[in-house]
Amino acid sequence: MTQYDRKTIEELIDGTIDFYKLKEMLSNFKDADRFDIYISILQERVPWDDPILLPAGLHLYIVLKPDGKRVVKCDCGHEFCEASDNWKLHALIHVRDTEEKMVELYPKLLAPDPEWQVIREYYCPNCASQLEVEAVTPWYPILKDFEPDIDAFYNEWLKRPIPQVK
Repeated sequence: MTQYDRKTIEELIDGTIDFYKLKEMLSNFKDADRFDIYISILQERVPWDDPILLPAGLHLYIVLKPDGKRVVKCDCGHEFCEASDNWKLHALIHVRDTEEKMVELYPKLLAPDPEWQVIREYYCPNCASQLEVEAVTPWYPILKDFEPDIDAFYNEWLKRPIPQVK
């Protein structure tokens, strides 16, 4: 049974949902078919046909390729790597590691000290969409944020097989 219609889920995706409706959605049990509606909306918005298995972040998806591989793919169609790899290592990375680069974002004297903190911005090499931003110490490694167990999610949580390529 669907509690929230497609339009409401689109508003949720777009960030245009009314605060009180969002609060209600977060406070209630999830609709049994909300994930399916969510994925169908995302699938309609991309120009490619590979089935989306899971969203991996803003503009990023884990998709199923015809050969059975699971890859991280951008809205624009750029494929970063296999889902088991760290997509960030395949992105364009802009590091704000000087005072000059920091004052592009912060007022002078309010920016982080680049000896203590840098800002890493990750971009798609094809469409230049900003995919993620990290504020970390200069020596901090580039970590993979999200490593879902897709098989367990579909089999144990959704109680159904993983979609297959048609």
